[in-house]
Amino acid sequence: MSAFTIQDAQSANIQLVSDESKGSQAVHDLVVAYQANRRSGTAQAKTRGEVNGTGKKMYRQKGTGNARHGDRKAPIFVGGGVAFGPRNRSYAKTVPKKVRTLALQRVLGDKVNEGAIFRAASLDIESGKTKDFVAALKAVTDAKKVLVIGGEFNDRTYYAARNVQSALLQTAESVNVEQILHSNAVIILDDALETLANRTA
Repeated sequence: MSAFTIQDAQSANIQLVSDESKGSQAVHDLVVAYQANRRSGTAQAKTRGEVNGTGKKMYRQKGTGNARHGDRKAPIFVGGGVAFGPRNRSYAKTVPKKVRTLALQRVLGDKVNEGAIFRAASLDIESGKTKDFVAALKAVTDAKKVLVIGGEFNDRTYYAARNVQSALLQTAESVNVEQILHSNAVIILDDALETLANRTA
């Protein structure tokens, strides 16, 4: 187990962006898209055509001295509909593949420059015990939030890691920029290198 360097990335064909002037907007756009895609968009208020009530005119048009009104479902009345209220909608945003690739290259490059990425051959916990998983992590790093990226994990390893809130297991295929950003240290397993190389190409 050792620190993952720029030379290691080059030998694994993982493309990185170390220039601080490049890729920051891509990272921002992608994180905003992640957050937007998690919004349910189910807030909805009823309009005057949807609230329960009669459509009967309140009183005659002329001669009462009052303002002209139709039914009591108008927005100005208590119990009436809501004017310009929230409606069901989708907040989903799409981000082009080139932007997603650039963002991944940038966050990986930043983590490498910080010395926060480590490389390990494997992290299989055959015992399925949490204490063995914690010990394996501490053998690599003492960081508070650790992201482990592997090609795949067996059930015993997932079982050992499920109660460790400071650690997250993700496959190289599914790991995203936000998860890398929020981690203090990243452990890349050897079986994840090829997939990461393809995703940063």
